[in-house]
Amino acid sequence: MRKKSKRTFQVLMSALAFVTASVTPADLPAVGSARKAATFSMHNAPRPMPPLVFADGDGRTVHLRDFRGKVIVLNLWATWCAPCRKEMPALDRLQARLGGRDFEVVALSVDFTGLQVVRNFYRDFGIKHLRLFIDPSSQVLEQVKVLGLPATLLIDRNGREIGRLVGPAEWDSPEMLRLFRGLIGHGRKDRTVQTNDSLFSARAD
Repeated sequence: MRKKSKRTFQVLMSALAFVTASVTPADLPAVGSARKAATFSMHNAPRPMPPLVFADGDGRTVHLRDFRGKVIVLNLWATWCAPCRKEMPALDRLQARLGGRDFEVVALSVDFTGLQVVRNFYRDFGIKHLRLFIDPSSQVLEQVKVLGLPATLLIDRNGREIGRLVGPAEWDSPEMLRLFRGLIGHGRKDRTVQTNDSLFSARAD
């Protein structure tokens, strides 16, 4: 990202952060309470992922390849993004239900102001099960070609993108849980993931 465009991006993010700073958990309605359930758009074939690099809550470098062997829900979000704030508790519950050696929700913040604002958000919203990850440079957004937040990439055990969802979702709904359990089960049997689940909407590549 060029210096001028990056500066413009940061000014915009600062404005958004100001707007959302006074919003508390009680102010946010349940995700999806008045809309149709969001759907994943699945690729015709798995796509290689760029070599994403970010940091954890202790400032240590993390590579996307560190999660190989797991089904990954890579959620790109920020504390200034109102839809992101709404869906984070559901992502936390999803991690609590399914997180382990076969599955992980990687909630990657792109807050350019740093770790503390994300720590404060986790504390205020009672986020207890998601690990803290951050990319204050927002370079990841450019690498995966995401223009808006929240955006979620579904990544298989081999580190390949198999689908994505733009916008918030009810992450711990029965339909989502069934979807992820199916992906985990297929991976355990070392079979190619194929499904006709209604959560998936086909997309031509």
